[in-house]
Amino acid sequence: MTTRPDTKKLDSRTSGENERRILRRDPNPHLFRPLKIRSVTVRNRIMLSPMCQYSASDGMPNEWHFVHLGARAVGGAGIVSTEAVHTEPRGRITKHCLGLWSDEQRDALKRIAEFVELNGATPAIQLGHAGRKASVGRPWEGSSQVLPDDGGWQTIGASSQAYANGFLVPKAMSRDEISKNIDALVHSVRRAREAGFKILEIHAAHGYLFHQFFSPLSNLRTDKYGGSFENRVRFFLESLDGIRAEWPSDLPLFVRLSVTDWVEGGWDVQDSVRLCNILEERGDVDLIDCSSGGNDPRQKIPIHPGYQTKFSQEIKQKTGLLTASVGLINSPDLAEAIIANGWSDVVALGRTLMSDPHWPLRAANALKHNSNLWPEQYERSNIF
Repeated sequence: MTTRPDTKKLDSRTSGENERRILRRDPNPHLFRPLKIRSVTVRNRIMLSPMCQYSASDGMPNEWHFVHLGARAVGGAGIVSTEAVHTEPRGRITKHCLGLWSDEQRDALKRIAEFVELNGATPAIQLGHAGRKASVGRPWEGSSQVLPDDGGWQTIGASSQAYANGFLVPKAMSRDEISKNIDALVHSVRRAREAGFKILEIHAAHGYLFHQFFSPLSNLRTDKYGGSFENRVRFFLESLDGIRAEWPSDLPLFVRLSVTDWVEGGWDVQDSVRLCNILEERGDVDLIDCSSGGNDPRQKIPIHPGYQTKFSQEIKQKTGLLTASVGLINSPDLAEAIIANGWSDVVALGRTLMSDPHWPLRAANALKHNSNLWPEQYERSNIF
């Protein structure tokens, strides 16, 4: 386990460092200051948020994934993350999602990680399992449940409770299946390391498998993996033991967390803070990627630019962990304010970077960043 420094001392040093920067009139915006996490130094605070492309075949990445992720590295992002990459075939959201259950998939992803790093960004990979929300169609095909007779498969989950009307009733995982799921995850972690990724993020949000265990709305178990808070987070903590045994101690580990279900009686902010304090004490997780919702269709989310930043701020303040803000962060000024005010350490941009792979380069100019991030091949187009 990693021993964490005293956060009060860190706050004091950080405050003093900021004062010295002000005195010497550091022209660099906070958004473009490097961030060191364990042995990895990220060139700026902009992360390509994991965004499913639904374009794989048998879990294999192809030229679409290479160009999609490579373009965001060339475009100036600090961290370029894959979409959710699944640990077994039945864990895929759709049959067109990425997987990492074979060495062939590892080798194809390695080419992408190498290109991302060659172009100055830090390659990251998100691993996950969709659980009861698996076996659906692609968004442009309706995202409805695909039944086994139509090319889908039987889903699994914390309990035998369907996500929503029209969804399959998942098979409640036995203890043996929980153990096998952890083994599959650990094997995928090993392959992620072998592929050359420098940051690993575990997907424990949006109603997928780990989140299904966290929330009392979806976890109705009566064994040691259900009931109390301690039991509902047990599967995740046991998985972390396996992950850290395989993921190098000098490389960062992120967790994407739905900080609240947005439904009364569900997983909430207090639960998230409690879990994150456990993670901070363990010392094996470095950053919480703070999202919300996705586990219950009754959710009511007040969406507006930066609407989830309050979660990253609270987790950061109450646990000492690094955090990332995600959700409708579209403007350079908003992104800069989030970092400069200490609300989070990273901004994770999904749709913003999907619509404009060069957003970081334009943001650097808008915020008057004094170092030129533009690739040499593109410098003559830097007129913005």
